[in-house]
Amino acid sequence: MSKRDYYEVLCVEKTASEVEIKKAYRRLAMKYHPDRNPDDTEAEAKFKEAKEAYEVLSDAQKRAAYDQFGHAGVEQGAGMGGGPDGNFSDIFGDVFGNIFGGGHRGERVYRGADLQYNLELSLEDAVHGKTVKIRVPTYVKCNKCNGSGAKKGSSPETCSTCHGVGQVRMQQGFFSLQQTCPTCHGTGKVIKDTCDACHGEGRIQEHKTLSVKVPAGVDTGDRIRLSNEGEAGQNGGPPGDLYVHVHVKPHDIFTREGSDLYCEVPINIATAALGGTLEVPTLDGRITLKVPPETQSGKLFRLRNKGVRSVRGGVQGDLLCRVIVETPVKLNARQKELLQEFQATLEEGGKSHSPKAHSWLDGVKKFFDDMKQNIGS
Repeated sequence: MSKRDYYEVLCVEKTASEVEIKKAYRRLAMKYHPDRNPDDTEAEAKFKEAKEAYEVLSDAQKRAAYDQFGHAGVEQGAGMGGGPDGNFSDIFGDVFGNIFGGGHRGERVYRGADLQYNLELSLEDAVHGKTVKIRVPTYVKCNKCNGSGAKKGSSPETCSTCHGVGQVRMQQGFFSLQQTCPTCHGTGKVIKDTCDACHGEGRIQEHKTLSVKVPAGVDTGDRIRLSNEGEAGQNGGPPGDLYVHVHVKPHDIFTREGSDLYCEVPINIATAALGGTLEVPTLDGRITLKVPPETQSGKLFRLRNKGVRSVRGGVQGDLLCRVIVETPVKLNARQKELLQEFQATLEEGGKSHSPKAHSWLDGVKKFFDDMKQNIGS
């Protein structure tokens, strides 16, 4: 008798997702399981049929083979275990276990933990990029036991409590519940003679040196992922990843905001009043900044494309230079005399030389005049 199409058995489309397939199987398994239908051969047959379909369609490789070759593609590899003589807990082991990570048969493998490394960079290195070497403490596979955890010449043995499943079942009335095996702690294996190097862990702690290529334009908060450079997995599991978190140290001259750089440039009174040229630094060298006459303190000059090109792409930022007029200090007698003469000439010119100062004084005068009127009224 020819077998029915597996998608037809589970009542799902050929485009059904893994979640839809699990839901369909759960519904049929609950309906036709022999524990709920004793002495019902038809229900038993439908349960077996649904279980067989689920075991193929829930496995990506088997499903691909089935989609291409039909039943012939999975006849040898479907692994139709767990027939109708199993109890009602099979539903939880096969369906709920797959959803929540339980129900694993055989020795469990564990992916290694991800690691984090905090990398401090100068602004120059962050902007231009650099390859740096870092030393990271981590767990690596023990070479002495090849990661098995067992002493040389021996090997882990199947746990006698759970028989290698990693879980034990407890019957509570109609239901059978599963929990992690207390003897092997879910690994399915027991090591009697442990490796004297790793003490049965299968991995040891070491420091390893890695070269990290820091791309140009990174900033504080960015991270670089190094695949498979985290801690070694357990029981042959894959290693984790290493995440390098970037922190850019404060700079003596520049402050970064996104792709733009900011800096303050002090200038003296004469340059601010008469104008002139200044040499200002950039991350690529010096550049000449032309200061026009009558420049006020706090004026911002923008130097195009002298900032940072972000690691995420886009146009290069700008360098913004804020000029700060510096009041001279430690004047000698002659310098004080010249400034007094200069001040006298400014007063002779009236408001024309200091329009902002006179405007502010006019505002102060008006404020007090209004205050007097309010008090008198």
